[in-house]
Amino acid sequence: MACGQGPASDPGRLPYRDTKLTIDRRVEDLVARMTPEEKFRQLFMVPGDPASDRDVWKDGIFGLQVRGDDSARQAAERLNAIQKFFVEGTRLGIPIVPFEEALHGLVSPGAIAFPQAIGLAATWDVDLMAGVADAIAAETRSRGIRQILSPVVNIARDVRWGRVEETYGEDPWLASRLAVAFVRAFEKRGVIATPKHFVANVGAGGRDSYPIADGERYLREIDFPPFLAALSEGGARSIMTAYNSWDGIPCSAHPRLLTEILKGEWAFRGFVISDACSVGGSFSLHLTSDSYDESGRQAWESGLDVIFQTEIGHAGLFREAITAGRVGPARVDDAVRRVLRAKMELGLFEDPYVDPSEAERVNGSPEHRALARRAARDSVVLLKNESGVLPFAEHGPRSIAVIGPDAVEARLGGYSGPGVRKITLLDAVRERAAAAGATVRYAAGCGRKDGAAGKIDESVRIARASDLAIVAAGIEEGEARDRSDIRLPGRQAEMIARVAATGTPTVVVIYGGSAVAMSEWIEAADAVVMAWYPGEEGGAAVADVLWGDADPSGRLPITFPLAVGQLPLVYNHKPTGRFDGYLDLPGDPLFPFGFGLSYTEFAYSGLNVEPAAMGPDGTARVSCTVTNAGARSGAEVVQLYVHDRLASVVRPVLELKGFRRLVLEPDASATVSFDLGPEELALLDAKLRKIVEPGEFEILVGRSSRDIRLKGTLTIR
Repeated sequence: MACGQGPASDPGRLPYRDTKLTIDRRVEDLVARMTPEEKFRQLFMVPGDPASDRDVWKDGIFGLQVRGDDSARQAAERLNAIQKFFVEGTRLGIPIVPFEEALHGLVSPGAIAFPQAIGLAATWDVDLMAGVADAIAAETRSRGIRQILSPVVNIARDVRWGRVEETYGEDPWLASRLAVAFVRAFEKRGVIATPKHFVANVGAGGRDSYPIADGERYLREIDFPPFLAALSEGGARSIMTAYNSWDGIPCSAHPRLLTEILKGEWAFRGFVISDACSVGGSFSLHLTSDSYDESGRQAWESGLDVIFQTEIGHAGLFREAITAGRVGPARVDDAVRRVLRAKMELGLFEDPYVDPSEAERVNGSPEHRALARRAARDSVVLLKNESGVLPFAEHGPRSIAVIGPDAVEARLGGYSGPGVRKITLLDAVRERAAAAGATVRYAAGCGRKDGAAGKIDESVRIARASDLAIVAAGIEEGEARDRSDIRLPGRQAEMIARVAATGTPTVVVIYGGSAVAMSEWIEAADAVVMAWYPGEEGGAAVADVLWGDADPSGRLPITFPLAVGQLPLVYNHKPTGRFDGYLDLPGDPLFPFGFGLSYTEFAYSGLNVEPAAMGPDGTARVSCTVTNAGARSGAEVVQLYVHDRLASVVRPVLELKGFRRLVLEPDASATVSFDLGPEELALLDAKLRKIVEPGEFEILVGRSSRDIRLKGTLTIR
């Protein structure tokens, strides 16, 4: 049969449907049968539903984002119907890959909303991250969704960036370990993970999608590692490009990034997708092509495989780059093979359907709710605790003032679904107070925007009449919502200062996904808690910490600066040529990377590095003893840093190379061990070759990047 001529006489017996054959052979058979239009459609993804106009979809599609359902059962039933159309109603019967966002929970009604990604990073708990990801993956897979456009593994290099909340923080080691845990859980469930945005999504000034001028050394040292780990260790089968440009070339059409490094050096066998409408940016924004069609040609020829657009009508903008032969046939077929291989690996040709009853059972389950509460609890970072105002006494205060709209809004952060049953901070405080016979008063206060003085006056009034004030403050941020000012917006700083001036003990709970400058009010507050966007169980989880049912075990995955003028400010910078501070400010942060207080105290002792000297291919075991020296059970995050004392190229002043979270009862001790080998000790030499150089490494173990408790030396011969 000639390519593309006539319907298949018996698709059930064609080689590409024969599971006894290898996937590669099945893919080759199917590619040979496809028309140019059918190939193009497998390289194009959009939101949509063929129920609207089936003729538009007769040549198939890579995949669809389908929204609008009220429940998991409805979503599963709808996707089953859509798959049935593509399998039975198109010439070759190629199933689609339904896709959706799932950054910290599936973005769909009925799915649990877990803490935002930056909050999950603040747990510094790989096992917990794996458990959360597995729960999200189970809810996702049960509906028939087979690809997620997550996680965001970009490095938060500037906290002005509005999308810091979506990341795992500023450190490539922490981000890599968490990315692997997240991705692996999805891929094991048969859902393709898509780390994004390759390779850096924030530029000068903390501006989203701003051009990147950093050299390849910087990208390889800082930005590449989480992507490489997600692919090589996590098993991610897709990756999404960034909107911006690197070194003068749009990232969605960058042959160095996509072909030479990703598919060549890293041997990536999966498929590369664009961000939504990013390919056309070469024509409309970057001005490196003269048409959308040429933008598509450049992207596909550079190594992109699938163009992501926001409606099927956009197909005409890019179609002829494929159908008219402007993209070489070998490149087209390579892209199509990558897509079809993934669909066959997922088993979509054999069984693209799901059980709606199972979707109903899995989504929003009690087990997932309990996990969401645990994750939120473990993400909370205690930043200040003057005179031990926290945790509240056993019977608690007799009257409590709760102030601020963030106490009642239960904001979930960017890329969130509605959640199943959100618990606000005010709900949780009222429940605690009712059990203790205490009174709760609430005032909205000034909020996150400029508020009337009268609203602050009301907050002051109820604070003065109460034994304790909890001020829920928050920031504004998000995609295309970068911040030029990192202080609390509106008149919240004034409100906190006035509430605290009443003499009522004041606890500030901050809701947001990035750093906040606090110099205007932090001295007045008795305690400060960073709650992030803690998910739908966040209100109960924050109350668990305030009342001492849980030790605040979160640690900062980003540096909190004193003021915006210090930015960008990260702990793992390279040495300055001369000075580190400013005329009017030091170079030190308000709170360093890795910081977080506990309700107990921990003692570190007995650092051992064995062997103390080894060759470049060796592995050393670093161990120490950690003891809970306080009177309460508590959780500690033990952090291992290294510093290369002499190298052929400039190295960071400090680098995280390991971390362990442990829970200890009073007076209990535990031995914590880390392995340091070539992966942890290697550098890129002057020619960007990865090597371990001879010399001494300083080994540092502590509670944060600025609170080092133990030091030792490892020598490489």
